[in-house]
Amino acid sequence: MPLLALTGGIASGKSTIAALLAERGAVIVDADAIVREVQAPGSPVLAEIVREFGPDVLTDEGALDRPGLGARVFGHPDRLAALNAIVHPAVRAESQRRFDEASAADPRAVVVYDVPLLAEARAGDAWDLVVVAHAPVETRVRRLVEGRGLSESDARARIGSQASDEDRLALADVVIDTGATMDATRAQVDELWTRVVPAA
Repeated sequence: MPLLALTGGIASGKSTIAALLAERGAVIVDADAIVREVQAPGSPVLAEIVREFGPDVLTDEGALDRPGLGARVFGHPDRLAALNAIVHPAVRAESQRRFDEASAADPRAVVVYDVPLLAEARAGDAWDLVVVAHAPVETRVRRLVEGRGLSESDARARIGSQASDEDRLALADVVIDTGATMDATRAQVDELWTRVVPAA
């Protein structure tokens, strides 16, 4: 079972690549979705977050106040490390369960782990390939402004708060450049697919 890690910065086209791979038959395991699930109301992870950070990280409905928690940890490495120590083991366990489930259902399945924070999320894993979605910064800024309604300064701040392109590209076995046309992106995904399917 080929196991691919797919990563990329905000507005890099990672979700588009994941969707194209899913169209071709890949099983997509979404790290962001798992994070939301393990932090759901009533979960042990959310209870531990409340013990660590206090009850005011909850909304009136008892859900996690993500912006409020983010404000507490952003720029505070020790607080971020404490949060990661709570969340990452649960995300690792659930993602592994999904990898195993996909393999049991079809030992030839191509499994793609869609993960923005690759190094932090599953450091040390033996991926068959690390795929990095990449687009020039100015393209990503334009996508955030036009597609998500951010101001240009907010878009640049979000991009700047993430890992640098150099750091992300250093992890890559395959780079898919999404900065040109959709057809060009699709052609690169097709090339990747033909590379991994024979190994399935």
